[in-house]
Amino acid sequence: MAEQKNNNGLKVIAGLLGVILLGTIIYTVSLYQDKKKTETALTEEKELVVDDLNSLKSEYDKAILESNATNEELVAARDNIAKYIDSVKSMKADIATLSRYRRQVSILKKEREALLKQVDSLKESNSLIAMQRDSTFAELEKQTVFNDSLVVQNTQLADAVERGSALNLTKFTVDAVRERSSGKLVSTSRAGRTDKLKVCFTVADNVIAEAGDREFYIEVLDPQGNVMGGGATKSMEEGATVSYTKGTNFYYENATLDVCDYISNYSGEFQKGNYMVNVYDDGLKLLGTSKFELK
Repeated sequence: MAEQKNNNGLKVIAGLLGVILLGTIIYTVSLYQDKKKTETALTEEKELVVDDLNSLKSEYDKAILESNATNEELVAARDNIAKYIDSVKSMKADIATLSRYRRQVSILKKEREALLKQVDSLKESNSLIAMQRDSTFAELEKQTVFNDSLVVQNTQLADAVERGSALNLTKFTVDAVRERSSGKLVSTSRAGRTDKLKVCFTVADNVIAEAGDREFYIEVLDPQGNVMGGGATKSMEEGATVSYTKGTNFYYENATLDVCDYISNYSGEFQKGNYMVNVYDDGLKLLGTSKFELK
């Protein structure tokens, strides 16, 4: 009888252990399934973030292509988004990190809207200036018969003439050259062989601009970002100031004009590295930028 009771007790204990084991297995499987669901959801969320960033990048690519000239702010924003895309793709997905990137995507969207509005505004402004410049002469001939009610319009036209009379460059090149014993100059890409820099630009024709002596300012930045040649300074009453390497003088007669000048390294040999050359007009407006490397 006692032996039978012991057997019944063992069966009860074994049953309880089996229930506990089954419960543990079910709980473990449930945890594993929840983990897989969470990982899947995080992966999908990560892909959505990447899709949003790719969409933003595509819009910047389109805006850059549609621009007549390269907009540095658009390019920088596009490159910044490309970096975010690489970061998201390589990161280990978790809720905190994805939330941070989601917030960043929202900030980037607002930044995109502001930049694209700025680009649209600049396009409209450039179109308006072109239209006003083309009609300036006809309007100026009628100016003598304008009455007092058109004073505001006269002021606007004067502003348009000032903007339209600014000189612009249609071509800008920089060439490193060395001088042979015969005096002939030949191009080179080697820093040790460079004797001087040949800076050439073409001033566009402009019938509105005032003819006469002009001076443009050439600024050469060495690989360390320093202004070559001691950096003479030119300042305007409005407050603009530019440090430049050399001033180039020429006589402008409203027609297309090719101008070339040479820049020597007054401190010794040219260094290896990347150089930047900027050209400013006599009002210190930046007309052109060129970059090159000496090996």
